[in-house]
Amino acid sequence: MAVKVLILEDNPVARGFLSRVVRESFSDVSSITEAADLEAARRLLGHSPRQMAPKSADPYQLILVDLELPDGSGLELLAELANYPATRIVTTLYSDDEHLFPALQSGADGYLLKEDRFEVLVEELQKIVRGQPPLSPSIARRLLTHFRTGDATTPQARPASTIKAAEAAEPAALFEAERLTPRESEVLTYLSKGFTIKEIAGLMGIKWFTVNDHIKSIYKKLNVSSRAEAAVLASKQGLV
Repeated sequence: MAVKVLILEDNPVARGFLSRVVRESFSDVSSITEAADLEAARRLLGHSPRQMAPKSADPYQLILVDLELPDGSGLELLAELANYPATRIVTTLYSDDEHLFPALQSGADGYLLKEDRFEVLVEELQKIVRGQPPLSPSIARRLLTHFRTGDATTPQARPASTIKAAEAAEPAALFEAERLTPRESEVLTYLSKGFTIKEIAGLMGIKWFTVNDHIKSIYKKLNVSSRAEAAVLASKQGLV
């Protein structure tokens, strides 16, 4: 059966990237429809706020959902899709508990980070046909750690816990362990000021996927997993 796909993503560059990932992942994709905000996605899906159901006999089989959108959160759509017969995959830059666990609780069937390499995303999406949940490697490790340690605390009960953990650590020691390159420091400064990956690429005159590589290196060197944690350390070091 041919696969109909809906991609909800406000960044046009990211939409194009995810579209290529989908086409590489499945040989039977019949169509890929793109939406830049919640309103557009709801129109395409046949929206009834509390009970979304297919508006035709030919529904979407795969829906990729970004979390941060111009008119709300992708979490809203995930909850509304509870009775919709599609595989719902979150595609985001956020890897912290405060985004991950609410997404899974809202019905996400997988969680992928857009900063992962093209080949990794393709490999993860292909798991769908084997009945396995697509999870970015770092997300899978995060989930294993969470449950192995027996942490039963819900994300709602510990807001910004990962940020607090970063604050409690010794930022100077983290920076000294493995110094950021000048390029990485520049990327971190822009990240901390709220610029998007595309905007950073334009400001620095480099490709957006190169910015992604810098971000991954920054996260690894600082031992953090989100923009918020990185921003805390950058602030303590006087970068912002």
